[in-house]
Amino acid sequence: MDMQQLLAAAQQMQDQLMSAQQELADTEVEGTAGGGLVTATVNGQGELVDLSISAAAIDVADPAETAQAVADLVLAAVRDAYRAAGELQQEKMGPLAGLGGGLGGTVEVPGLSEFFGGAAGAIGDTPGEGGEPDRPGT
Repeated sequence: MDMQQLLAAAQQMQDQLMSAQQELADTEVEGTAGGGLVTATVNGQGELVDLSISAAAIDVADPAETAQAVADLVLAAVRDAYRAAGELQQEKMGPLAGLGGGLGGTVEVPGLSEFFGGAAGAIGDTPGEGGEPDRPGT
């Protein structure tokens, strides 16, 4: 693989990553609790963008109990929404993990190890993890 092909492959991966990130930013998922009494909405990047609490969740006769119940429902709805966002991220970014999507890991780049004489095989490799061999004293 020559340098031009390597750069083209890297550009293509970057374009795919940016497209997936934009798609995540534009997508919203919901989480609910209490049979729909509380609904939390997060975008695909995990940002809470809306929270709604039904009036039916409020018991004016017992404000202290209502406050605790609503707090518990909010936490449950937000956790449900974050779970859904995590699934969406895995679906959209799974193949691109390690390219800056925030999910970690490495990405194999075909021909990279040959290009650099076998010193590296994946973007994100660190010594002792399949990249350059460990060197004593470093």
